[in-house]
Amino acid sequence: MPIVFLSPSTQEWNPYNGGGNEELYMNLLADRMEPYLRASGIQFVRNDPDRNVAGAIADSNAADYDVHLALHSNAAPENLAGRLRGIDVYYSPYSMASERLAVTIANNLKAVYPEPALSRALPTTTLGEVNRTRAVAVLAEIGYHDNAEDAEWIRNDLRAIAENLTESLCDYFGLPFVSPVAVVRGYVVTGGSNLNLRSYPGINASILTSIPNGSELTVYGNVNNWYVVSWNGYTGYVYGEYVVIG
Repeated sequence: MPIVFLSPSTQEWNPYNGGGNEELYMNLLADRMEPYLRASGIQFVRNDPDRNVAGAIADSNAADYDVHLALHSNAAPENLAGRLRGIDVYYSPYSMASERLAVTIANNLKAVYPEPALSRALPTTTLGEVNRTRAVAVLAEIGYHDNAEDAEWIRNDLRAIAENLTESLCDYFGLPFVSPVAVVRGYVVTGGSNLNLRSYPGINASILTSIPNGSELTVYGNVNNWYVVSWNGYTGYVYGEYVVIG
């Protein structure tokens, strides 16, 4: 299953119009993404909020991640302070996968951003979290935090933005988006045989591992009678007919 390095801003010195700061709201956004990611079968690791951008890049490059997603908000130059709006999703011009992910995110965010024409994907050769990471990387500047309307939108619509970003990751990975449910325990009941944990909710999907009868699972979501579960360090899909919840 795919794994994402989730890197919300650590820039607490960037104040939001109306209170709060960039680090606070981007971490709140990442918090709200977590249940959607789990329910959709996407594993993730968060950056260390006590480390800077160089530390986030080093930590990301220390393991094998499928995507590095940096979450930020923007600020206008001093002469335009408070007057700019928009979403800029930056990608590496040397990576078709980075561009595809950025375009997907920018296009999907049009559905929740009040000014959809101002959501766009842009190339960059200067942003370290885009160009110095081993994983496919994008950096999303989600609105202008010095603009009153954008700051209010971010503050009030964190859950909708989190859901939208997760949908974009699902689109990129080719996975179904699954709405989260209350996390519950499940038990494998096969009558004796092992239960296959698969990479996609379908009988032809690749098998990640096999789970012994009677094993306890953590269940995050349900899509077409396939459960999104974790077991023994694996995350994937199991057929619901062989799982008892409770």
